[in-house]
Amino acid sequence: MTPEEQRLQEDRERTAYWKRWGPYVSERQWGTVREDYSPYGSAWDYFPHEQARSRAYRWGEDGIAGISDSRQRLCFAIALWNGNDPILKERLFGLTGSEGNHGEDVKEYYFYLDSTPTHSYMKCLYKYPQQAFPYTQLVEENRRRGKFEPEFELLDTGVFADNRYFDVFVEYAKATPEDLLIQVTIANRGSETATLHLLPTLWFRNLWDWQPEMEVPFIKVIADTPVSVLEADHPTLGTHWLYCEPGAELLLTNNETNYERLFGTSNPSPYVKDGINDYLVHGKQHAINVDRIGTKFAARYPLTFAPGETKTIRLRLSDQQTLSDPLGAAFDAIFHTRKQEADEFYHRLCPFPMSEAERNIQRQAFAGLLWSKQYYNYVVHDWLHGDPNQPPPPPERKAGRNRDWTNLFSEDILSMPDKWEYPWFAAWDLAFHLIPLVVLDPDFAKLQLDRLTREWYMQANGQLPAYEWAFSDVNPPVHAWAALRVYQVEQKFYGRSDRQFLERVFHKLLLNFTWWVNRKDMEGNNVFQGGFLGLDNIGVFDRSKELPTGGYLNQADGTSWMGMYCLNMLAIALELAKEDNAYEDIASKFFEHFLYIADAIDGIGDTKIALWDDEDGFYYDALHLPDGRQFPLKVRSMVGLIPLFAVTVLELDTLKQFPGFQRRMNWFIRNRPELKNKVACMETPGMGARRLLAIVYGAKLKRVLRYLLDENEFLSPHGIRALSKVHLEQPYTLHEGNNDYCVRYEPAESTTGLFGGNSNWRGPIWFPVNYLIIEALWRFYEYFGDEFKVECPIGSGQEMTLREVAIELSRRLVTIFEPDEAGKRPVYGNLDVFQTDPYWKDLILFHEYFHGDNGAGLGASHQTGWTGLVAAMILQNVEHRTVNRDTPGGQHGDP
Repeated sequence: MTPEEQRLQEDRERTAYWKRWGPYVSERQWGTVREDYSPYGSAWDYFPHEQARSRAYRWGEDGIAGISDSRQRLCFAIALWNGNDPILKERLFGLTGSEGNHGEDVKEYYFYLDSTPTHSYMKCLYKYPQQAFPYTQLVEENRRRGKFEPEFELLDTGVFADNRYFDVFVEYAKATPEDLLIQVTIANRGSETATLHLLPTLWFRNLWDWQPEMEVPFIKVIADTPVSVLEADHPTLGTHWLYCEPGAELLLTNNETNYERLFGTSNPSPYVKDGINDYLVHGKQHAINVDRIGTKFAARYPLTFAPGETKTIRLRLSDQQTLSDPLGAAFDAIFHTRKQEADEFYHRLCPFPMSEAERNIQRQAFAGLLWSKQYYNYVVHDWLHGDPNQPPPPPERKAGRNRDWTNLFSEDILSMPDKWEYPWFAAWDLAFHLIPLVVLDPDFAKLQLDRLTREWYMQANGQLPAYEWAFSDVNPPVHAWAALRVYQVEQKFYGRSDRQFLERVFHKLLLNFTWWVNRKDMEGNNVFQGGFLGLDNIGVFDRSKELPTGGYLNQADGTSWMGMYCLNMLAIALELAKEDNAYEDIASKFFEHFLYIADAIDGIGDTKIALWDDEDGFYYDALHLPDGRQFPLKVRSMVGLIPLFAVTVLELDTLKQFPGFQRRMNWFIRNRPELKNKVACMETPGMGARRLLAIVYGAKLKRVLRYLLDENEFLSPHGIRALSKVHLEQPYTLHEGNNDYCVRYEPAESTTGLFGGNSNWRGPIWFPVNYLIIEALWRFYEYFGDEFKVECPIGSGQEMTLREVAIELSRRLVTIFEPDEAGKRPVYGNLDVFQTDPYWKDLILFHEYFHGDNGAGLGASHQTGWTGLVAAMILQNVEHRTVNRDTPGGQHGDP
C-alpha cells in the first residue's frame, strides 16, 4: 500500500481527515444562478464580473488556484497585479452567455498539472500577461463576431507576444491534514525585466451578513519577524495560522460589500472587499485597516524579474502556532516527499508500460478531475424566500427557476464539470466523472452517487435534479450504470465489494425509475419522450421545450436510455441477490420490462409506427402532430446509435445461481414468443451458454454498425461524431406549415442560436457517448466472440472483431491529445504556441467536445469532467497492449 493509499484509508476510517482541505474554491461564483436575485433569472447580468471584486457572495467563493476547508469557512488563493491592469487579478475572467459569439467562454490560460486524491500534493499553472489584461477588447470583439466566425481568444489579442508573460506555478503539500505548505513559483518568460505584485490572499467566507447571530471571525497580524504570522480565528473552524515569507506588506480589510461603489449608499465600515484592490491600484491609503485586523488579508510581494528569471515565495497555513522553523529545510523535504508519493500512487494505479505522452495526458486528466472538486452550497428554499435582515427577493422568483425544488439542500464537496464554465453539479455529467474517479478514490466516487440520490437532492416523486440552471430538465438516466461500474471498479482495483453502497443507491434508483415510467411514457406503451436528454443541438427541435409544430416526439434515444436503465437495474439486482434471494424477483421485473421496451421500439401500438426504420437500417425519433399524422424524423444522429447502449450478457453460472430468475425467464420466453427475439439462443459455440439481452441484435446490429464505422458517416479519425457527415451535403429539412426546420452537419461550433449558450453539438465528437459505444461493443464481443466480424472502416476491406473495433475507437479518441508524427496534438488545431512553444506544448486542455473532422478542442476548455474519461481509456489501452487476451470477456474486457 502506497502512502497515499494509507491516507485514503485513514480518511475512510476517520482516523485522520486528509480531505478536509482541498481545491474546493470555485473559479467563478459571479454570474451563477445561486447568486442571482433578479426577478426573471438573468443570472449573467445580475452579478457580473465587474461587481465581483466589490460584492460579497452569498453562497460560495471564487479565486485563482484556491483552496478551502470542506465547509468553505476559510479560503486561500493567489491574486496578481502586473502594474498595468485596471484591477487586481483575483479571479478568472470570461464572457457570459450573451457576450460570446458561441456562448460563455473563459478567457484565461490555466492548467491543472497534478493532484493526489487526498490533495496531499497539488500543482497548477496560471499564465499572466505583463501588459494590461484586454478585458474590453475581448468583450467587444466577440460581440462583433457572428456565429460563423471563431471565438476571439486571449492569445488572439497579442498580449502573449514575445513571451511577455509570467508563468505562475502554485503548489500545495500537506504535512498533516491541517498543516498545508504553499509554494508559488513565478517565471518571467519574456526578454525584458518585468515587475509582478504577488498577493497570496486569505479570507473568511462572509456568513455573518446573512446569519446575524453568527460571531464574526477575524484575521490579525501577530508577528512580523522572523517570518510574518497571521492568526485566523473562526467560531466553528477554530484557529489557524498563516506563515508568510519575509518581504511582504501585510494588508487587511473585510470581506464585505462595497455599497458605496455599487449602489451609491454608505458603507457600514470603511474596510470592504475591494479595499486591497483600491489601495494597490488606486493608491487609496485609507482602504486598508491600519490596526491590521479584518476578515480578508493579502501579503503583497513586489517582485522584479530579470529576463528568464524565476523566484519562489513560500507560505504555510497550519493549525499549529508553535512551528519553530515553518518555512525552513523541513518545508522542502515535505514537498519532495509528497511529490514522490504522488508518483508512487499513480504508478500503482497503472503498472503497465506507458509512453511519456500517455502518462502526461493521463496525469493531467486525473489532476483536472481532482481540482474540479468544489464546495457547493445551495439551499433553494432560502434562495427563493430570502434571508434575515436582507431585502426579500422579488415575488416573480417564486414562479421562476427551480421553484419546485425547495427540498434541495446542498452543502457538499461535489465533482463539477469544470469550475468556471459549469461551476455547479450536473447530474449526468457526474455519472461519467465517476468512472476515472473511482480508480483514484472509491469513497469519493460512491459519496457522489449517495448524495445525488438522497432526499435533500432527489424530489419525493423520484426525479433527480439535472443542474443548477434548471433542476427540472431531463438528463439521461445513467446513474444505475454509474453505480454498477463504481462497484465493479472498486472490486477490480481495491478488492472490496461495497454491497451496502450498491443496495442503498439501488433502492433510491427504484424511485427514479418509477418517475421515468410514470412521467415520460406518455401513452403507456414503453416508448419514452424524455425531452432534453443532453443532446441539445442534435435534432430538428429543442426537445426540452414545446414543439413549434405542436404534438410530441417519441424518442429513439429516450426509449433506449430506459432499456439501458432496465438492464443496469437487472444487473444490480442479480448482484444483490447473491446474498438476498428476494432480489431475484426484482431482477425478473427488470428483465420483463426490458423486453417490452425492446419490442416497443420496433413498433408502437396498433399503428406500429416504428422508431426502427427497416428501409434505412437505423433508428429515428418519430413526430406525432396534433392532427394525427405520424412520421420519422430521418436525421442520422447519435439518437440512432444510443440503442446500442442497451445491452448486457448473462453468464451461465449466473443463471444457475438463480434458479428462480431462470425459471421466470424461461417461462416468459415460452409464453411470450413475440418477444423472445430479444434474447439470443441459449448455446453459442465457443462462448459458453451465455444469454444476450440487447435492443440491437442480429442483422440490425450489422446494419447500424455500417453507419457507425463509415468515415463518410459517423466515424472520424478521432472518434464517433454526434451527427452523420452525410448531412453536410444532404441536410435534413422538415417542411411543416409555413416553416422549414433544418439540420446540417457542422463539425465545430454550431451556427444556430436556437438552443442558446454554447450548445454546439451538431457534429463534434463527444466523449461520454463515445465511451458508452465502446463499452457496448465489448458487451457484444463477450457474446459473439471472434466469429462475429465487421468491416472497419467501411470500404477498407479490413475485417475486425468487435473487440478490435472497441480498441480502435478508444485509440482514435486518445489520439486527440497525443502528439502526431510532426509533434502536433489534434486538440490544439492551428494554435501554434500550443504545438511548438516549449512552455506550452506539454500542457493539456480537456475540452467539452471536439471537431468532428480534425479533433480540435471546442466548447468549455476545462471540462475534464466527462472528457476525463480519456484517463480511463489510456489505462485500458495500455492494459490491452500488455495483458494476454486469449479469452474474450472478463474483467479486462470492461472499459
